[in-house]
Amino acid sequence: MSIQVDVVRVFTDRDGRHGNPLGIVDATQVPPADRQRVATTLGYSETIFVDVPAPTASSAAAQIFTPATELPFAGHPTVGLSWWLRERGLGVDTLDVPAGPVATRTSDGVTWVRAKADWAPEFTLHCQPDAEAVRAAPAASYGAGHHYVWAWAGEGAISSRMFAPDLGVPEDEATGAAAIRITEHLRRNLHITQGRGSKIVTHYSPDGWIEVGGLVHRDRPVTV
Repeated sequence: MSIQVDVVRVFTDRDGRHGNPLGIVDATQVPPADRQRVATTLGYSETIFVDVPAPTASSAAAQIFTPATELPFAGHPTVGLSWWLRERGLGVDTLDVPAGPVATRTSDGVTWVRAKADWAPEFTLHCQPDAEAVRAAPAASYGAGHHYVWAWAGEGAISSRMFAPDLGVPEDEATGAAAIRITEHLRRNLHITQGRGSKIVTHYSPDGWIEVGGLVHRDRPVTV
């Protein structure tokens, strides 16, 4: 049986460029035991499986998989799914993922999700002298674990890249969970340019909740 996969790019710039592709699958199409296999076949940094809610529901349950493992929470899948649900006319304000309830909202075209910083994986943070050093960082030098290479790029702005080969993601174009972790580390709101030019914004709160947001654009669906 073929599986329909909607695809969006999350954390694009204002012109719809860049962003991290996300596969979105109606969970009724794939039994739980087969979801890792489907995510591995698709090869996106994450694929999210959603129990599409009734039109009157305010929440939706979802599971997130990298090509190698399931994650309790991730930023770019929850932002992308929140946008996708609203595009379908569903007024969902909470995503129920294994880590906990993720509140979501939109403002001025930006889709936001709110999560606890400790829901995100631990990242080894590699501070660089400038954005050029971030761009020159050799991906092959980062092994097991989760590595976030970053540098200041202006007031409240950073440039970054992320490497997580043990998740099946040698380099991630735009990483919401890492954006949450660096926001917690720096304890301030951020404008982040990651990878080739993806754009991520964050809101810091000292109570442990952090919002991460960005723009989302639809790509062509695929069938597997």
